[in-house]
Amino acid sequence: MLWSGSAPLTVMRDSMWGFLMFAGVAWLAIAWSVLRLEPVGVAEVAGPVVLFGALCEGVRALAGTRTWWLNAGMAGLFTVTGVVLLLDPGSSYATPASLVGWFLMVRGALDIAVSTMNRGTDRTWGLMMALGVTQAGLGFYAAGPLARAADPMILLLGGLGLLRAVADLVTALRLREVSGVRHDVLQLSPEREAGVVGYSAGREDFDATPQAGRARHRAGGAPKDFHDEVLRTTADLDLMLAQAGVSATAAHHTPENDIPDAVDEEDDYLRSPTRRSSPS
Repeated sequence: MLWSGSAPLTVMRDSMWGFLMFAGVAWLAIAWSVLRLEPVGVAEVAGPVVLFGALCEGVRALAGTRTWWLNAGMAGLFTVTGVVLLLDPGSSYATPASLVGWFLMVRGALDIAVSTMNRGTDRTWGLMMALGVTQAGLGFYAAGPLARAADPMILLLGGLGLLRAVADLVTALRLREVSGVRHDVLQLSPEREAGVVGYSAGREDFDATPQAGRARHRAGGAPKDFHDEVLRTTADLDLMLAQAGVSATAAHHTPENDIPDAVDEEDDYLRSPTRRSSPS
């Protein structure tokens, strides 16, 4: 999930799990605080919440992951959204609800795309996919006319904080697990790891078979001259005959006296009773 880079980027990626852990706890605090707000002040906190999301995306972009360009784009987009929310603190809830819904839909779509891309290397991709679908659905609801009130806005911001908290905490624990593994050890996908295990088991079974039951063409046992080659070929032939159930004494030609005489068809016809009894 992470690509190798320079030493500063490597240190940044190794410590990224700590920042994401802090971000997850901060999102939990935001969700709890928003749910405790009065309906009058909920439109004023929407801008700072979106700006905090832009900050998280910017730090992820600086870590140098494979999707850094997506994180950088989300950081710029969410920064503009948060600034618009701060500059337009109107009495209506239509603008904050629509912009928060925009944030949720874009972030949910990004989580769905990244989890699909990492489904072969990250075992938590299913959870991230579910979180992305939930965020996209919540954003779709927030962009509609049913969310243009104080109570739906409070629930939307609280749900936003809770979903981002779960996503960042899971990602932080996953990165902490990955950072504990040595970077010079090759990490295989589950399919390739199962193939390597099967190949190793097959090699062990092959090595455990008796030496007489397989061809002896090892590098150390190669014949040195023509005489050794003849002896080895003869021994292999005797072994094949023994396995087929054919003994050396039985492999001889049939004696000539055991061969039945050829039947003369004309003489047999003349001596037949039918021929003798027939009139001339």
